Amino acid sequence: MKEIILALLSGFIVGVVFGGLRLPIPAPPAFAGVAGIIGIYLGFKFMLWIGPHFLTWFK
Repeated sequence: MKEIILALLSGFIVGVVFGGLRLPIPAPPAFAGVAGIIGIYLGFKFMLWIGPHFLTWFK
């Protein structure tokens, strides 16, 4: 939980700095971008789970 709070806090601070400097945000501005990041995370976790089983198919 601590990591989530720190990630949100650091993201908020970066957003404030970029907004104050009138720069475009350094992240996708749409929900589709956030969904893509979640998809990458889920795909990574899936491969960690299925990876050991997948590799035994080719031995």
